[in-house]
Amino acid sequence: MKPSIPKGTRDFSPEEMMKRDFIFDTVKKVFRLYGYQPIETPAMENLSTLLGKYGEEGDKLIFRILNSGDFISTLTDADLLCREPSRLSSLICERGLRYDLTVPFARYVVQHRDEITFPFKRYQIQPVWRADRPQKGRYREFFQCDVDVIGSNSLLNEYELIRIIDDIFSQLKIKIVIKVNNRKILSGIAEIINESARITDITVAIDKLDKIGIDAVNEELRSKGIAPEAVSKLQPIVQLKGNTDEKISELAKILPGSVTGMKGIEELRTLFSLINSSSLSGQTELDLTLARGLNYYTGAIIEVKSKDVSIGSICGGGRYDDLTGVFGMEGVSGVGVSFGADRIYDVLSQLNLFDAQAVPGTQVLILNFGEEEARVALEIRYQLTDLGISSEIYPDAVKLKKQMSYADTRKIPYILIVGEEEIKNKVVTLKIMSSGEQRKMTTDDLLSFLKSAL
Repeated sequence: MKPSIPKGTRDFSPEEMMKRDFIFDTVKKVFRLYGYQPIETPAMENLSTLLGKYGEEGDKLIFRILNSGDFISTLTDADLLCREPSRLSSLICERGLRYDLTVPFARYVVQHRDEITFPFKRYQIQPVWRADRPQKGRYREFFQCDVDVIGSNSLLNEYELIRIIDDIFSQLKIKIVIKVNNRKILSGIAEIINESARITDITVAIDKLDKIGIDAVNEELRSKGIAPEAVSKLQPIVQLKGNTDEKISELAKILPGSVTGMKGIEELRTLFSLINSSSLSGQTELDLTLARGLNYYTGAIIEVKSKDVSIGSICGGGRYDDLTGVFGMEGVSGVGVSFGADRIYDVLSQLNLFDAQAVPGTQVLILNFGEEEARVALEIRYQLTDLGISSEIYPDAVKLKKQMSYADTRKIPYILIVGEEEIKNKVVTLKIMSSGEQRKMTTDDLLSFLKSAL
């Protein structure tokens, strides 16, 4: 039987990994520039940590891990005949693969509170898993690049995250739209249409507007038991037109009866005031249909779309005031965003932006003519390494055609020949693969040439 990998997962070749590392290196560099520190958490968490944090739909997408050993021995016949997956899994699974990096981060903060200096600024780049239906741009295993600050209520943090988003995508040369909303406004809307108890159902449905359209969203709202008159009142709000200032002004007229809603408007005004006073490369706009389906968001919510590739969001996040509270640490507010490395990779690939940004590989291949020549070549290779020039010596003294074919396949731009004649004359021969030109030079001249060329 031919080996295969699970659907929704991928292997990555060396060339692909070089490109992925380019993304990770760019992201890390910007995170560190703004003072964020790295942490890591385990691939699996206790289900008690994960469940109930992502809403009903999110909980269904958590990969559960069977308990070790004879997990069936503790079950009764009635348990085994049970047709309720959630009940049965609770009996045989105590752990699950992490769904995102934010909930494990909240658990980390509570568990290590005595070691942390607040506000705590952390970044985390690790894989997450979701039992979703695989499709274009959606995988069951994928990397997230999270950046969060916890222990501060200041809206300067939201603004800083937007600056980080703008810096990263500017360096990656991806044109973006940064969409912003506030969950307090959505709560205020639910309040004035007399459906506060169904805020989760409303936000989950609204968040699908771009994907399924207004008619399907309205049908989902009605199927959740939301009154027809409430659905009707919602229409002019979620379809509000105009620029950001005009939308905020209209909202202020709609929501005066909601203290929570007016607080959201105040926060939006402050945030957009900071945004408008700066020079961002990307476009930033208020999107009242943006809801971010996760239950733990309580304030500003952010989502980023590529202007040139239709692939869903490539970055998203928001403010969460109560997440550490579920682990027994009340009153600690945080805000963060997550960059979807796999979707960013797909965008860069579709736009051919990797080639334009010259993701580096091996730059010099030294041909192997035999044991004595290899000893001399090694000394030169050490000098190249000291200069930070990536190089290889072909390990076997095989036919030159095979060695040259290796260099051509690997797209190595320079070939270095250190044969018997070169050693005798105390020179080397450099072949420039792009032109086929060959030059004889001293080792010092070689190092000087490569240092300026690469």
